[in-house]
Amino acid sequence: MVDLKKHGPTIALVFTMLVMLSYSIEWIRVTVGHAMDVVLGPFIDTLGVPFFVMILILSSITGLYSSLVQKYTIDYEKMQETQAKMKVFQKEFREAQLSGDEKRVKKLQGRQERMMQDQLEISRQQFTPMAIILVLSVPIFFWLLLRLPEIGTPVAIETGIVMPFFGAVSLSSFAFWIVPAWILWYMLCSLTVSQVIRKSLNIGGL
Repeated sequence: MVDLKKHGPTIALVFTMLVMLSYSIEWIRVTVGHAMDVVLGPFIDTLGVPFFVMILILSSITGLYSSLVQKYTIDYEKMQETQAKMKVFQKEFREAQLSGDEKRVKKLQGRQERMMQDQLEISRQQFTPMAIILVLSVPIFFWLLLRLPEIGTPVAIETGIVMPFFGAVSLSSFAFWIVPAWILWYMLCSLTVSQVIRKSLNIGGL
């Protein structure tokens, strides 16, 4: 039997890669997008909620569950403790190197391996919440891609947004360089909400 506690992070990493691969498979995107449209579509079609408002709502929900998943799956106390120890160790190691104390350097090198193992374990812990967040977020993104206005659609309240420095733009147009307006708007909303939630929950970032 597979030891999920031991191999959980590795399984989560593989699963994360498979989920990300699904973005490139059209029939999966469309199928999942239509399934989500049963729930989310009426907000636009029946209630007349503008698309940019739906992005605001969904990105806020994403920020909320992402923060909660990370809070309850990552040992932030251990992470902060490990980071503090590593900072002290790096200072001591640097001082030993500069002083030319070979005996002390060799002693610290023995500790270095243990410190790196702790750092690796902290990094592996992050794969599990990443997989959970992706599973929850992918259907939302597939629905947004499904309902995104076609390129060239005239700017209107239903299909566009007014952004600082860029003015009124279609959500499917590029806001700057190769970044679509809807992606930029989604990121701004999600990051803002996430920071507020993280502050209130007293957790750090991944």
